[in-house]
Amino acid sequence: MDSIFTKIINKEIPAYIIEENDDFIAFLDVFPLAKGHTLVIPKKQVDYIFDLDEKTYTDLWKFSQKISVKVNAAIECKRIGVAVIGLEVPHAHIHLVPLNSVEDINFSRPKLKLKESEFKEIHKKIINA
Repeated sequence: MDSIFTKIINKEIPAYIIEENDDFIAFLDVFPLAKGHTLVIPKKQVDYIFDLDEKTYTDLWKFSQKISVKVNAAIECKRIGVAVIGLEVPHAHIHLVPLNSVEDINFSRPKLKLKESEFKEIHKKIINA
């Protein structure tokens, strides 16, 4: 069964896409911990990140690094935090979270509730970074 991320890849569900190529896609998390919280995923649906083949795994991290530079340039923060949890969606993914403190990457915290206009503004800032 297709994950929600596969539906985003297939454009069945809208998303604030930051960048994509033939193998990967990065988009804003709609349940963010911080403004600019971005998800980076392989287009091939694999549940567990450590089940990815070596090339896909390595290239996913390279793509994530490229995206983190854009997010860091667009969102005021001390650095970009990285998390791989993989329990909520059965599709390997990397969280890129703008950080000013360690609490900013605490996944047990309530998520931000942003308006569509805020998502659009953040999206535009990152794309233009």
